[in-house]
Amino acid sequence: MSDVLVDVRDLKQHFPIRTGFMKTTPLKAVDGVSFTINKGETLGLVGESGCGKTTVGRTLLHLYEPTAGEIYFDGELVTKKNIGTMRKKMQMVFQDPYSSLDPRMTVEDIIGEPLDVHKLYSNKKERREKILELMNYVGLNSEHATRYAHEFSGGQRQRIGIARALAVDPQFIVCDEPVSALDVSIQAQVINMFEDLQAKLGVAYLFIAHDLLVVHHISKRIAVMYLGKIVEMADADDLNNNPLHPYTQSLLSAVPIPDPDIARSRQRIILEGDVPSPLRMPTGCPFRTRCQYATEQCAAECPSLTDRGNGHMSACFNK
Repeated sequence: MSDVLVDVRDLKQHFPIRTGFMKTTPLKAVDGVSFTINKGETLGLVGESGCGKTTVGRTLLHLYEPTAGEIYFDGELVTKKNIGTMRKKMQMVFQDPYSSLDPRMTVEDIIGEPLDVHKLYSNKKERREKILELMNYVGLNSEHATRYAHEFSGGQRQRIGIARALAVDPQFIVCDEPVSALDVSIQAQVINMFEDLQAKLGVAYLFIAHDLLVVHHISKRIAVMYLGKIVEMADADDLNNNPLHPYTQSLLSAVPIPDPDIARSRQRIILEGDVPSPLRMPTGCPFRTRCQYATEQCAAECPSLTDRGNGHMSACFNK
């Protein structure tokens, strides 16, 4: 039996954008991404806004139909035909807890909707017991069941969304920036809850975020995205202590350190220029227009993600 739960191979997601009369240009939101996630593992996915992180997560669950590439779940190819049954095993926690919950439904109905869709109970008593058990899992009280989403704080709403994702007993959850809309103190509570649920239920996560400290805390491995491509992937500690790609080095140099002496001694790597438009991607390496190490080879061809030792993958010719 393989430990690999999710296997993504050369995934592409291109959106046709109208750029003139009777003319469309593909916006390459995700352009040839490959990775695996083992059972019970957390893979962190980081990068700046617009790099394609959320698109990867949504495409894995076929919320967007993939342009190209293959997604295997527990050895089975995910297709249009079987995605309905696959969604019992794969769920998503959305970024915004204010817009991802139906304001006209009570908490009990929001959490119970997946149970209704997949017919996971035999009578109303069993349905309510399952809902109360899920609410208890995420730290909500039974009296919350009859309330509506607007009556809760952001952290509580996100807990409702997590309970809804857990309702079908999934093996894998895409967490799309689940704490970015929350206060820092609430972020810690929700992240600890994710870890407790993983220890209790053995669920695997794709944890999408732009906060490197949060991702380092919760993830076993981290993948760094830039303009639709993964430019570096490694064990969380290895990536933080020994970043190889110039973009990863720049990201980590911007992470605040709560020690003034270390903070003063660190050199901030400030990138020049702007992120290119995914409608007009540069030739060769997507990062070359902002990279101090760029050469003619970087303009001529795109570096592939290669193993630099101990599973530390980097896509760079010069580092």
